[in-house]
Amino acid sequence: MIAMVSRVSFLVVVFALFAVRLLAQEEARAAWQVSRFDVAATISAAPRALDVRTTITARNVGQGTGRTFTVRLNPAAQVRTASVNGANATFRSREEPRTKLQQVTITLPSSVAPNQTVTVTVEHRLPVDRNTGLAAISPEGAQFLPLSFWYPTPNTPYSTRGADVAPFRLTVSGTNERIVSSGRANGNLFEQSLNAQPFFLAGQWETVESTDARGISAWLLTGPTAEERRAAERLIKLANSARAFFQSLLGPAPDVPLRLVAVRRGAGFKDGGTLLLEAAAFRRPKTDSATALFIAEMVAELWVGGVAPVRGDGASVVREGLTRYLATLFLEKEFGKETADAERERQRIAYAPLARRDGPLAQSNPLYDTHFIAVPNKGAMIWRLVERALGRDAFAGILRTQLQAENGMTLASLRAAFVERGGAPLKALLDYGLDQPTDMDLLVGLPHQQSGVWVAALRNTGPIDVAVPVEAVTDGGQRIVVEANVPARDFGEARFQTNTKIVRVEVDPEKLYPQIDYSNDVAPRVPTPEEALAEATRLFTRQEYAAAEKTAREALLRVPRAQELRIVLGRALLAQNRLDEAEREFRAVLDEKLPTPATLSWASYGLGEIAARRGQTTEAVQRFTEAVQSEGLLAAVLAARQARERLESSQSAPPVDESARAFFARLDGAIRSGRKAEIEALIMPGELATFAAGIVGTQPEVWQTRLIRTERQSGDRLVAEATITVRALGQEKNVSAVLVLGRAGNDWRLVEIPVFEER
Repeated sequence: MIAMVSRVSFLVVVFALFAVRLLAQEEARAAWQVSRFDVAATISAAPRALDVRTTITARNVGQGTGRTFTVRLNPAAQVRTASVNGANATFRSREEPRTKLQQVTITLPSSVAPNQTVTVTVEHRLPVDRNTGLAAISPEGAQFLPLSFWYPTPNTPYSTRGADVAPFRLTVSGTNERIVSSGRANGNLFEQSLNAQPFFLAGQWETVESTDARGISAWLLTGPTAEERRAAERLIKLANSARAFFQSLLGPAPDVPLRLVAVRRGAGFKDGGTLLLEAAAFRRPKTDSATALFIAEMVAELWVGGVAPVRGDGASVVREGLTRYLATLFLEKEFGKETADAERERQRIAYAPLARRDGPLAQSNPLYDTHFIAVPNKGAMIWRLVERALGRDAFAGILRTQLQAENGMTLASLRAAFVERGGAPLKALLDYGLDQPTDMDLLVGLPHQQSGVWVAALRNTGPIDVAVPVEAVTDGGQRIVVEANVPARDFGEARFQTNTKIVRVEVDPEKLYPQIDYSNDVAPRVPTPEEALAEATRLFTRQEYAAAEKTAREALLRVPRAQELRIVLGRALLAQNRLDEAEREFRAVLDEKLPTPATLSWASYGLGEIAARRGQTTEAVQRFTEAVQSEGLLAAVLAARQARERLESSQSAPPVDESARAFFARLDGAIRSGRKAEIEALIMPGELATFAAGIVGTQPEVWQTRLIRTERQSGDRLVAEATITVRALGQEKNVSAVLVLGRAGNDWRLVEIPVFEER
């Protein structure tokens, strides 16, 4: 028996040693870190393809020897050649199962030891079947953003290390249009000294610069109005203020140009000092909250990710979550605490529906459907808690030190630095906030008097202790705030030293902590702002306007800066024909320092309706046009278009562009003919493929377009509002449509149909 036990023990030891050896061999692998991209791209308009030659300089930062070099590419890319250190190399391609990208594995002629460098060159062609915001080629221009995977790269945003970023050199040829990318430009050549990803756009822009903001420019679509130029100057000034703020917080600003570029697709992308903004951002009467946040984040990323590359597991929590937190700090400095708190509330509301199903932040990547909402918004909440625990100066000091690290910044190194300063409580917070899904719920009970003080019971269902503010409201309206400690998975209490009756109490009134349920933070129970908004909207839709007004007013007593609630209140008052009261609400939200895009559209629409009912037709049309041009929310834009059409039809009809009238006559005839070639010849290449296929498939017997109004836009586009009579498959319909034409040489082409609704 003893011999048998000894033999079993011996086998266990041997197996363990064998497993350790296998594990060591598995870990001793090559890992590539890109130190430079050199990309030459040629646009081929006729076959609608991009020819690309990419040279990647990479260092083996792994533990093992590298014998192959693998890159990822767009699945449609046609790889032609590969070379290593100037010598031809063999390669093989396959589909990567998880990402569906093309994986190209290149055989290295000689092995590359750890810390050695290799230079790999790949030549390929990328056909562009349909234009998107990520990849497009048309007579209006071209656009290639990193998520189209138009150039080869070892790591992608879907990998644990995150996307490869490095200084790059980019040359674009094959077009006479202006090219925009990031970094310093010399014609169509861009040199980027920061850690960034190659991208470019080709098109027609006019540049606005300011002598007071060195190195910052706005790129407006050709033919901008005076209002668009003024908006550009306003946004340049905001970017300059952000640069000064982050320089004071994080250290000297990197010497790279900043560009704010008006685009029709791909808005929100930002990298290396260049930000793509929807063209409507330059048509709005004042800076909106979304645009201000984008600009602040773009500038913060010059330091976080630009000067110091962010690599390793959980990189997005730093690159996206930390920069959102820092951007909100700037909004607080620039526009005041109330404006920043309103932005934080929008971030919390965006995250709240995901709280019960999102995973650990440090493991998130863009393949998860929660990633793009959870990581920046919950991430910003976690970094705010860290800053609250350490203090602003200590927090910023650690960031400055991390930004100077020779090999860049990682989530692990940043956490270690914070924990070293903050100790075990901060370690527990970061371990929970970053490595575990949201599991916390803070609850508060009804306040009651006890031994001469008022007491409210608290409960914490989360796995960490919390130190949290608790706010009480007396029957006289006085607010009293105390700090309470509630242990993990336990109960606590808040004690208020007052003899005045307390009628309401709320735990964590600033909503510092991510929670799975915010509805039980208040006693007695009242609807959360998002619940109140949903209920007020439901009542308004059911035409119960007085009830919608009551719900909105009650909620606004608790959250007076909730713009969405104030818009519902204004619309409910307007529906009851209480014009003066409605006007006050609409003007109040327009007076906000940072209204949302939706607020701008709805408020302009509401003021237009009020002007129309007062017989002020000119002002009403102007307000409706402002709502349309703001493009804040489709429902508001549609309502404004219909209201403007109604007003203008009762007055003199607006002029219709005769070249547009002639174009739609040709399009109507082509559609009735059912000939695919004729229809496609009138559509911008790469656009509206589904529409064209559907038209050919049904071949309408009648298709008659009646233009109501046309309007020229910057960027040499024309927007046409029309009614279309369609008879197909034995049914006749009248359709309300908005159709956008773009220039292809000297001719119009149909490029977009944002509205196509049966009347």
